Amino acid sequence: MCGRYSNLTPPEAMRRIYETVTGLPNVPPGYNCAPTQSLPVVRLGPQGRELVLMRWGLVPAWSAGPEQMKISTINARAETVAGKPTFRAAFRSRRCLVPADGFYEWKTEGKRKQPYRFTLTDGRPFAFAGLWERWLGRNGETLDSFTIIVTNANPLVQPVHDRMPVILPPESWGPWLDPANPVPGDLLAPYPAEAMTATAVSPRVNSARNNDPGCLEPEQPRLFEDPATGSR
Repeated sequence: MCGRYSNLTPPEAMRRIYETVTGLPNVPPGYNCAPTQSLPVVRLGPQGRELVLMRWGLVPAWSAGPEQMKISTINARAETVAGKPTFRAAFRSRRCLVPADGFYEWKTEGKRKQPYRFTLTDGRPFAFAGLWERWLGRNGETLDSFTIIVTNANPLVQPVHDRMPVILPPESWGPWLDPANPVPGDLLAPYPAEAMTATAVSPRVNSARNNDPGCLEPEQPRLFEDPATGSR
């Protein structure tokens, strides 16, 4: 699964990179983007690509609402997304791009879980394949939400986690967003491992309350730990 990611690109730069006709106000950098947060998403609107904020964790239009969701909908599996009732309507007509520049996964090392950040080797921003939905409440409230599609891990991610988010190359952004285009079978495949890098980062990213540059700091080797106090 993909439960955290980073997106440090400023709003105006996102507008240029993803070629949207609309922008966003001054959204702060996302060092540690987490479920239920409102995060930048690119969708296809009447005038072209729109850059908007949506809640991470898809809420189907037919559901009773976000508080009643009994399953996690932050991710949709590439193998079943077209047929699952939760995702199939969005897969047919409401695809989106989720701007990012890295994602996190955790590996158990001894008695602790070490977070790793996966990025492209050149450090450039990219886009996850996503789906979005609009839920309308009985009292007129509206909620736009999204999910990130995940697939099998490539050889770089595999030692840490068996799944990874689908990263779309820029030439696939347009076809993915257009519901008139069928989705090729290989579009939701793992991104090439040789084009990515992995870095062990600070355990600060373990808490969604932390959203600062410290989350990206490379983890230093632990030289000594006092068994009585737990300090280094």
